[in-house]
Amino acid sequence: MRVRMLTAAAAALTVVLSGCSGGGAGNTDGRITLRFQSLAWQKESVDANKELVKEWNASHPGIQVQYVQGSWDSVHDQLLTSFEGGEAPDVIHDASDDLADFAYGGCLADLSELLPQRLRSDIPHRSWETTTFGKGIYGVPFLQEPRVLIANKKILDASGVRLPTDQRPWSWEEFREVTKTLTAKMGKGKYGIAWPLKEPVSVTLNLGLSAGGRLFHRGDDGKVTVEFTDGDAVVPGTIDAQVNTDKSASRTTLGSGGSDTLPGFFGGKYAMVPLGFSYRQQIVQQAPKGFEWTVLPAPAGPEGPAQGVSPQTLSVAEDSPYKKEAAQFIDFMLRPRNMVRLAKGDWMLPTGTEALADPALHTAKDGWATGAALARDLRSAPAQSVRGYPEWKDKVATPALQEYYSGAIGTGELRRRLVRDGNLVLARYQR
Repeated sequence: MRVRMLTAAAAALTVVLSGCSGGGAGNTDGRITLRFQSLAWQKESVDANKELVKEWNASHPGIQVQYVQGSWDSVHDQLLTSFEGGEAPDVIHDASDDLADFAYGGCLADLSELLPQRLRSDIPHRSWETTTFGKGIYGVPFLQEPRVLIANKKILDASGVRLPTDQRPWSWEEFREVTKTLTAKMGKGKYGIAWPLKEPVSVTLNLGLSAGGRLFHRGDDGKVTVEFTDGDAVVPGTIDAQVNTDKSASRTTLGSGGSDTLPGFFGGKYAMVPLGFSYRQQIVQQAPKGFEWTVLPAPAGPEGPAQGVSPQTLSVAEDSPYKKEAAQFIDFMLRPRNMVRLAKGDWMLPTGTEALADPALHTAKDGWATGAALARDLRSAPAQSVRGYPEWKDKVATPALQEYYSGAIGTGELRRRLVRDGNLVLARYQR
């Protein structure tokens, strides 16, 4: 998932309490103009989006789409401002874990009656769960990104460790032992794994699903509370052991982003790096000549290789006067052949069943087949529909996990902060 800077409580509550106003569409000389804000940023992805807009405009002279470039770094704050100022785009590109407050705040249109049956049935129920809030659907999930292990093939082949497959992945216990073995064989100053944990929350929660972790629990009254169970402790406990006990994970990468670890990975300092599936594009572009790498599935637990994801989404502004036309454009963008184009442009996986079956997404080259095999086990991220999650993440979970992974606090203190401090935050959003 792309990194986004989310706002704290005050801004989020402003949307929830005050609602949204205004609309972003235009009508000139009888022709409808829809504004489509895209967050595509890689050249291949931007090109694919712009080509599809051009194709739509050529075949729909009465409904023209204006392409507007947005940014993952600022989308949440930008949408807050645009909703309040009455200047929101008609069609909104975002991620599902950013939609809850906007949906509950009345900023996004319920698409339940606007989307064609073709699109509704092509995307699996587990994906629709990521954009369903209450009884409404507030976005169409169309691209998803599992987390995988990008590995130095030569180092792993020379080590003699068993290579995991989608049918038989490493368990979390075996994964820890493998990183110890790799570190011992690689020599001083080198590590079996490098965890880039500048944004530790989504990594911890989403991988934790395989171990039975849920963290957020919804009661019979509909209210969500934080509970830190044994399953929730598996992933952070493994990373903590690798960094602070086994010394098989690099401490210096804990504050890094994924891209920051690539030079060390290419240089043989790290045997493996857990990264989002789309990072393969950077590796193809930046890896030195002759560098051999492979894509491996993430470790699995009692729940199998289940993994939480927050798909990229397309939504419609509630105040757009052209909701029907906006939904028609979304349906066009997400026809199977178009969804494949968008997936390849972003180096991600489509949610649509027909698109995912495309042979182009099942080749061994660049690890496409490994990723496609993981799609069936992708689930809604644990925090998906939790109101107040942005504040909980920024003020409670991120600093607590950063201190825990650095060795500054133990598991007991981590649990106390996530649960006690976290529930105080969430309670304010559920009064």
